[in-house]
Amino acid sequence: MKTVLLALALFLPVSAAAEEVVLGLSRNSISIDTTFDGSQILLFGAIKREEAIPVSDLGVVVAIAGPSQPLDVRRKERRFGIWVNVDAVEVDAAPSFYAVATSGPWSETLSQVEDLRHKISIPRAIRSVGAPGGVVDSQSFSDAVIRIRERSGAYQILEGAVEVSEQTLFQTSIDLPANLTEGDYVTRIFLTRDGAVVSRYETIIDVRKVGLERWLFELSRENAFLYGIMSLVIAIAAGWGASAGFRLLRRV
Repeated sequence: MKTVLLALALFLPVSAAAEEVVLGLSRNSISIDTTFDGSQILLFGAIKREEAIPVSDLGVVVAIAGPSQPLDVRRKERRFGIWVNVDAVEVDAAPSFYAVATSGPWSETLSQVEDLRHKISIPRAIRSVGAPGGVVDSQSFSDAVIRIRERSGAYQILEGAVEVSEQTLFQTSIDLPANLTEGDYVTRIFLTRDGAVVSRYETIIDVRKVGLERWLFELSRENAFLYGIMSLVIAIAAGWGASAGFRLLRRV
């Protein structure tokens, strides 16, 4: 299990009109190799103040989003004894991974207006512009994407997972699955008071394949023919090896 540590330092200026998030990283990349079985991101931070703590409670929201990609979502129905595709909607962009952690109940930590403005919740992070004229419930297709990816751990809602101590220290952890998509993982930290965002910071965690995984990935993109031939040879060799092994076992 690889661990990525994110060290956060939140600075509160003398002016009471704003709070500013300043983020420092002890490590900002994850390497995916043949032994990679997932990772855990640990986040911890503090708030430096030169004035008294505001009366309103501090809220902290952490959102991590993997690369977004378009995808086709199809709905099947059973007709004449067989399952067939009846409707299809193209979702314009859906994060390959998305996790959002809050310091308290969602409705108390972030208002709907701020969620709409910053697109923090999982439904807001998925962009689906339109659907074919014959599809009247296009939102159900986006809901299906969320439901499926929540089951696999690719989408996570971690309500109350950010621990805040005396409005000064906070920490949380987010698990990343083994089947991470390569790319930039946008990490956003929001400070809220009374449901309103008073400060935000954004940075990138770089997730890349290395070693054999990197070589195979590049080969499949740059020389698909050679990659296909190599895969075929490996499959034949594996089948022959298994057959030879069974023959030896029968003779023993």
